[in-house]
Amino acid sequence: MIESEDASSVAATLAKNLMGVAKNKSSFEKLPDNFWGYYARGHDSKGEFGIFVAYSQDKKDIDGLIKTYEEWTGKKKHD
Repeated sequence: MIESEDASSVAATLAKNLMGVAKNKSSFEKLPDNFWGYYARGHDSKGEFGIFVAYSQDKKDIDGLIKTYEEWTGKKKHD
């Protein structure tokens, strides 16, 4: 289990990086109008982390993406 201090450090790093992306409008140029995603990967002294951000005008896209992730994590727990 990840320690609370480590989880806090990862969340703080993600927040800082996402603020940098959010403040740079060129990060969002030429994205499709109805669906797009952003992936970032990072690390700290103990491990690596990644974040996916997805946007869709159709709720089913996001629900499907979350369902796929949940199925994948369920399989990884049993491997």
